Amino acid sequence: MKFVVSSSELLKHLATISGVIANNPIVPILENFLLQLDGTNLTITASDMQTVMMTEAQVESSDSGSIAVPAKLLMDTLRSLPEQPVTVNIDEETFGTELVTSNGRYKLAGENPMDFPRAPEVNRNFSIELDSDVLGASIANTIFATSSDDLRPAMTGVYVQLGADHTTFVATDGHRLIRYRREDVKAENATTLILPRKALNLLKSSLPTEVTLVKAEFSNSNAFFSFGNIKMICRLIDERYPDYENVIPQNNPNKLKIERTALLNTLKRISIYSNKTTHQIRLKMAEGELEISAEDLDYSNEANERLTCEYAGDAMEIGFNAKFLIEMLNNLNTDNLTLEMSQPNRAGLIIPEDKDENEDMLMLVMPVMLNNYS
Repeated sequence: MKFVVSSSELLKHLATISGVIANNPIVPILENFLLQLDGTNLTITASDMQTVMMTEAQVESSDSGSIAVPAKLLMDTLRSLPEQPVTVNIDEETFGTELVTSNGRYKLAGENPMDFPRAPEVNRNFSIELDSDVLGASIANTIFATSSDDLRPAMTGVYVQLGADHTTFVATDGHRLIRYRREDVKAENATTLILPRKALNLLKSSLPTEVTLVKAEFSNSNAFFSFGNIKMICRLIDERYPDYENVIPQNNPNKLKIERTALLNTLKRISIYSNKTTHQIRLKMAEGELEISAEDLDYSNEANERLTCEYAGDAMEIGFNAKFLIEMLNNLNTDNLTLEMSQPNRAGLIIPEDKDENEDMLMLVMPVMLNNYS
C-alpha cells in the first residue's frame, strides 16, 4: 500500500484531530492514528474511547488498505520537514511504515489496524443544523464555567436544552453559572443532553474561520458532528443535570450599570491585594458610586478604588471571588453590563447590555462571606 501527499497538508489534517489522543491512553493502540486509504481518499482517525475525530485528505494513490501509525513520531517528523511531497510506503504484513522524501527515509513501526477500536455507530434519532460561528460562540460562552470535579460528572460538561423556540446552553461549577440562549437554533422535538468539556474544546478549536454549516446528530448515548472534511463522535455524559432554573434569583431590585472594561481593569488591580486563598473582594455600592476593595490580613496589604456608575437600589456591600468575576468579564463581549443583586448572601446576576439579536445571556455568581473589616 502506497500513497503520495504534501507534508504540510498531511500535518495540517493530523494537527486538527491530534488533541483527541490522551497522554496515557487506556490501551496502547490509542497512541496511534488510524490511516484508511481508499484510492485518492485518506481517512485519518484519532480516538480516546470517549471521543473519536476523523478527517479526510486527498492523496495520490490507487491502492486501498489501512494501518495504525504512532501519532507523536509521525507528527514530529512532518513538523521538521520543509514543504514537499512525501511518499508513504506500508507493508501490510509487517505493518512497517516508511516515509520517503526528496533526500531521506524514515521508518516507523506501525501496528495492526484491526486492534484500533471501531468508532461507535450513532443511531441518529435526532438532528439539527447550525452555523459554525453560532456553535463556536455557544461553546466559548459557557465552557469556561464547567466544573473540573470528577465527583460531579454532570457539571463537567455543558448542558444543552434543545427546543422549538430556542436552544439553551448551561454551564456551572457550583460557584458560578452561565445560561446562554440562542433564538436561531431550534429543534422540532425538545430534548436535553450533556456534552463533555474535552469534546467541546476539540470541536471549538477545529471549527473553520469561515462560516460553515455544522450537522449535529444525537442518539441516547452519543453525539455526532460533521462539517467540511471533519467528523466527530463523542459519548454524552449520562447523568442528571442540577435544576439550574431554581438557582437563578428572580427578584433583584439593586441594579448597577457599569462599563465592562473599567470594572475589569479595576478588579485586576484590586485582586492583587486580595487573600491568595479566597480571592475575596468587596463591592460597596451607593448612588452613583461603586467602591471596590480588598485586604489580605496575613500580609497587611489592602487596596481600594472608586468607580462612577449608575446604581439604583439600597446601599449595600457584597463580597465576591475576584478570580471568578475576572474570568466571567473576560469572556463577555459587551461594552456595558448590569449587575443585579438582592441581598449580600444571594447570588448576583451579570447581564450584558450589547448582544446579538439572536442571543440572550445571563451569568450568575455566588457571593462570599465578607470579613468584617471596614
